[in-house]
Amino acid sequence: MPSSLSPTLRVLLYPLILAVGFIAIGIAIAMIMLVLTYPNLPSLEVLTDYRPKIPLRIYTADGYLIGEFGEERRAVVTIREVPDVMKHAILSAEDDRFYQHGGIDYLGVLRAAGSNFLGGGKRQGASTITQQVARNFFLTAEKTYTRKLYEVLLSFKIESNLSKDQIFELYINQIFLGQRAYGFAAAAQIYFGKPLKDISIAEAAMLAGLPKAPSAYNPIVNPKRAKLRQQYVLRRMHELGHITASEHEAALKEPLVVKRELGDYAVHAEFVAEMARQITAERFPEDIYSRGMKVYTTIIKAEQEAAYTSLRKGVMAYDRRHGYRGAESYLDMKDIKLDQDEAIDEALQDIADAGDLFPALVLSADTKQVKVYRKGGEIVTLTGDAIKFATKMLDDKAPPTKRLKRGAVIRLQKDEKAAWQISQLPEVESAFVAVDPKDGAIRALVGGFDFNRNKFNHVTQAWRQPGSSFKPFIYSASLEKGYNPGSVIADEPIVIPASQTGSQAWEPHNYDGKYEGPMKMRTALAKSKNMVSIRLLQSIGTQYAQDYAGRFGFDPAKHPPYLTMALGAGSVTPWQMVTGYAVFANGGFKVNPYVVREIRDEKNTVLAQSAEIPAGDESIRAIDPRNAFMMDSMLRDVTIYGTAARASATLKRQDLAGKTGTTNEYVDAWFCGYQMTAAGCAWIGFDTPKKLGDKETGGTAALPIWIGYMARALKDVPIQTPQMPEGLASYGEGRNRNYVYSENVGGEHAPGDSDANTPEPKPELDKPPSD
Repeated sequence: MPSSLSPTLRVLLYPLILAVGFIAIGIAIAMIMLVLTYPNLPSLEVLTDYRPKIPLRIYTADGYLIGEFGEERRAVVTIREVPDVMKHAILSAEDDRFYQHGGIDYLGVLRAAGSNFLGGGKRQGASTITQQVARNFFLTAEKTYTRKLYEVLLSFKIESNLSKDQIFELYINQIFLGQRAYGFAAAAQIYFGKPLKDISIAEAAMLAGLPKAPSAYNPIVNPKRAKLRQQYVLRRMHELGHITASEHEAALKEPLVVKRELGDYAVHAEFVAEMARQITAERFPEDIYSRGMKVYTTIIKAEQEAAYTSLRKGVMAYDRRHGYRGAESYLDMKDIKLDQDEAIDEALQDIADAGDLFPALVLSADTKQVKVYRKGGEIVTLTGDAIKFATKMLDDKAPPTKRLKRGAVIRLQKDEKAAWQISQLPEVESAFVAVDPKDGAIRALVGGFDFNRNKFNHVTQAWRQPGSSFKPFIYSASLEKGYNPGSVIADEPIVIPASQTGSQAWEPHNYDGKYEGPMKMRTALAKSKNMVSIRLLQSIGTQYAQDYAGRFGFDPAKHPPYLTMALGAGSVTPWQMVTGYAVFANGGFKVNPYVVREIRDEKNTVLAQSAEIPAGDESIRAIDPRNAFMMDSMLRDVTIYGTAARASATLKRQDLAGKTGTTNEYVDAWFCGYQMTAAGCAWIGFDTPKKLGDKETGGTAALPIWIGYMARALKDVPIQTPQMPEGLASYGEGRNRNYVYSENVGGEHAPGDSDANTPEPKPELDKPPSD
């Protein structure tokens, strides 16, 4: 150092030289670390060959999503599919200079440092979208200088190997946004129930606010903080010129409808989705919840919704017929003074909705009005017809543990005029399944009233007695033994000795207690006469009938060869019953019902397809086509003149066929029936078998469910009946027309001309015979 420098200059230069030296050393060290570290950075193959964890998704036959299974809910989109409003919202919230910087935003770093210095403490970060991609794919969340160095180096490497749009696309698809949602496409569906392309400015701003802290700014968990974050994003969008002042103002005022239930899909088909999941898991057990596999079922959206709605309507109608049972539970209200207390909403959040049955808390109640609090803060005052159902539980004499009073948890449901009314969760269960008789494809399936309450699939798992709905299979067996629809059988009391029942003497009776003497088989089936069924079974033999029922898919072991089989004392599932009735519907072929049409992998390659044999292939013929034709003729009488006359009267069709079923003591109620293009079976009963109630027959409790479905399934379907096959002789005209196998003409059970032309009394349509 020259001696000519003044002491003052030396004092100034020494620190500067020292600082420059330290900086040089730091740069040297950094360069050494860079040279040593950069080659050891992880490969970017995970980015260039991006394979995100995509859940298993289940769809209807017409392409509607009905379920997804996997830890990460994700829907991958390309950058071109992301609407501009979403891109602008993300950039405004996270990295407005993304397309200008090279991975590290030095201006952003300086801005954040200045803000933190002035604000005192660490308040604002400066991570770019590229840095977040590096962190999400390769690094942990630990906050250390080493991790930060790797993040910076990885950002440089990513920027040098991928385009800006590629990086942005990875970010949009990979970022975690709460509620198991990964990526903005999944978040749009989960939070707002719509595809990403359809979101509004306000919704985009809400979603863009989530990456900063998904738990803190989650609109489901923390709606107030989410709203504040949304307002910040909207302000930034306005400041950066992405939206106008009027758009900014409108977005601030737009009410956001956030979905709270994660299981909401385009159609209620939870039981079908679970069946499809199990089938796929058995076939492809490896990584099915992250490979992005797609399963296409056989159900049709419109028909599935009709079945779901009709089943719930039928169950609720039964439930209302049997009265209100009172409060579901009670909440402690001693510390709650205000009607709008947040504690009420928090308590109700723990009580799940049950479809259109919503929990509510009673704030006050008397015989004239009930004031309740609904989730979300809505206070509803109910009067008149809205509380009529619950009148007995508003009285002072009501049981203390069931009375409606302050603190009682009840259920609300909207009536046909969209007005709230008091309702309740039903105790009874039900099931419905419909199949295409041509190939066995399941068109609709509802395994119970509410999947979230009870996941037991009553269609496939509930073994119940079929009652009179089993009689057609006995009648079909008798046709093979020479009987025909015009054969005359005695409807008279009978006593069966213990030797023929397998237990004790049996004295059966008709449901209505009436005996009408000799009658044709056709009439006996329409009126569901028990005595005729028993005599038929006696005549053809129980062992023969047991074996014959196996042709329809029934397990012989579940139907002991005793005369009680004539009244449906065995065990069946709705799945088996609809399989059996499909045989009558398609002319005598046993098709195997199936619910999965095909399974595809993440590249949309077909992995598996259904290979069912369609009706018409003689290899699956179950019964003689003549038998199927005669059974169809008799079963149509059931829906026109018999115990199911309500079906034809309501749907105004003459091509419906089926049979009601009611078991002993009204424990199970059934209706199974078909039109040539669709076969369906409805059941209602309690999980722990008990009496449904007097007069709760198949025609009263189950038939309305079937009618509700068929009204939709047969819309625009022309009326059609089967053509008479060869090998049948016919007698008479109109209702009195009868058929018999040609080889049985003149046989023991064949009708004479007088029998064929003898008219029988027509039951009144508004008063069908009992089941």
